[in-house]
Amino acid sequence: MNALRFTVLEGRSVLTVAGPDRRSFLQGLVSNDVERAAPDRAIHAAFLTPQGRFLHDLFIVELGDTLLLDIEAGRRADLLKRLSMYRLRSKVTLGDGGEDWTVLALFGPGAGHPFGLPEEAGAAVAAAGGVAYVDPRLAALGLRAVLPRGEAEKAAQARGFAEAPFADYDRLRLAQGVPDGSRDLPVEKAILLEAGFDELNGVDWQKGCYMGQELTARTKYRGLVRKRLMPVAIEGPVPEPGTPLTFDGKDAGEMRSGRDGLGLALVRLEAAEAAAAAGRPLEAGPAKLVPHRPDWARF
Repeated sequence: MNALRFTVLEGRSVLTVAGPDRRSFLQGLVSNDVERAAPDRAIHAAFLTPQGRFLHDLFIVELGDTLLLDIEAGRRADLLKRLSMYRLRSKVTLGDGGEDWTVLALFGPGAGHPFGLPEEAGAAVAAAGGVAYVDPRLAALGLRAVLPRGEAEKAAQARGFAEAPFADYDRLRLAQGVPDGSRDLPVEKAILLEAGFDELNGVDWQKGCYMGQELTARTKYRGLVRKRLMPVAIEGPVPEPGTPLTFDGKDAGEMRSGRDGLGLALVRLEAAEAAAAAGRPLEAGPAKLVPHRPDWARF
């Protein structure tokens, strides 16, 4: 099997933001510092409700005089509508690039080498009419690329990548404990810090105000995180998202995405500690789950 693989991320799409106010417009809306997005640097960020709950995650990189937003395809219209509401007098042009761009994940040992990229989260480069970049959340996830539709797969294959099913990439993501948008972060409910968003380079604590900042900052500085999204090893059938977790008959959290014995679950830290001390798993219906802290996490 070719060590370098790619998959088309059918669940992702692209919006474009152009115009002289493109940076300042997004800066007041998302959790990361948009000034850092550049032709050689991609960032990851979240768009929140005014109350600080998750709405959208997005990757942002610059190509020419346009910011490309790598977003969830199924929720593209919702994000475009929300951005349009906040445009007001800003000199920006919002575009739906869903028909023009394809989003790829490229992974395997040394995945950045064919693009001349180091193993550094967020490093980006112009490629094949678009942009390739090391995943700004975690370099271990490999690369993402936003490339012209109809050319993306050929560009990957020309650089030595073989096409692979989405499940291969999804297993890599689950093993690393990294959330995948609304699959793992319930819309208008999830709190960023419970999902490790700051540890995964999605929050800038030095930038100015943005929508939802108050709850995010309060959660951090008051130490209010009692639950965390964690990778779980699953024995038995993979529970459906939303399945309650229990330990000794008590609430221990809730299942999120999963496949092939791997998953992510929002776990009460107290329950995880108790289960580890007792040497017993959590339960989710007939399945038994053993959570563990990913290497990148600091909790």
